[in-house]
Amino acid sequence: MAAADDHSDVEHVFRFFRVHKDGTIHRTHPSFDKIPASDDLTTGVRSKDVTISTDPPVSARIFVPKSADPTRKLPLLFYVHGGGFCMQSAFSSRYHGYVSTICSSADVIAVSVEYGLFPTRPIPACYEDSWAALQWVAAHANGTGSDQWLNEYADLNRVFIGGESAGGNITHTLVSRVGSVGLPGVKVVGAILSHPYFGGTDDDKMWLYINKENEGLQDRRLKPAAEDLRRLGCEKVLVFVAEKDHLNGVGKSYVEELKKSGWKGSVEMKENKGKDHCFHLQAPKDEQAVDLVKTVCSFINS
Repeated sequence: MAAADDHSDVEHVFRFFRVHKDGTIHRTHPSFDKIPASDDLTTGVRSKDVTISTDPPVSARIFVPKSADPTRKLPLLFYVHGGGFCMQSAFSSRYHGYVSTICSSADVIAVSVEYGLFPTRPIPACYEDSWAALQWVAAHANGTGSDQWLNEYADLNRVFIGGESAGGNITHTLVSRVGSVGLPGVKVVGAILSHPYFGGTDDDKMWLYINKENEGLQDRRLKPAAEDLRRLGCEKVLVFVAEKDHLNGVGKSYVEELKKSGWKGSVEMKENKGKDHCFHLQAPKDEQAVDLVKTVCSFINS
């Protein structure tokens, strides 16, 4: 029998997992906790979970700020968590806390989608689940959707889509899809991409592995095509990059390509000096993390 640290039977090693020759997947990052939806007695934010689809399984956590009032509808943030397309959750303490903070600080309704992950549900599940959830939100445009909170409190003429890392990548595909096929009853005002993943790093090998239907390194989800950028279905885009992040370069490249594409909207980029990937989630009380949230809130409310 091979020793516990003997990796002679390993066929592939990626950033978040390794693949053994017998097909076994071994995650190399720590597990994460899931916490239930709740009412936050400090901020007044209420949250609850909803089932969007049972086959495939898609769900979401909805957040409503203390100020929610049917007579004064609020913008809606559709949030897509990160995790390398293979881990994390809208229900983890990290993402619950972050989205709840934005909900309270920006005075916004938030819908945080729980999408399918590799290896149980490989790509394209993450993209299709997120689109299905966004369409579910749109079904509330006339106030007769299945969720009363969205019917009563959400202004679907002020929708924002955002996410970080893998979620930033998915955010791009959603906004591009809105621009291509539309989203009746909804106006997507802006997109927020924090430390987004796109092609151009060693992580491309992992993305190609977990997406057996890929179109190679030119796949539009890896390398956004100029026509996809040109038709982004929103008015403005905010991109965050971190100086020490291995995705710093691809984030900056996305901004430059968007500017050159002929898209008619406005794009803004913020770079956090001395910071690494998703620092704002790991240390939410860090001064630059607090400023990042303020920038997001200003973007939504300006």
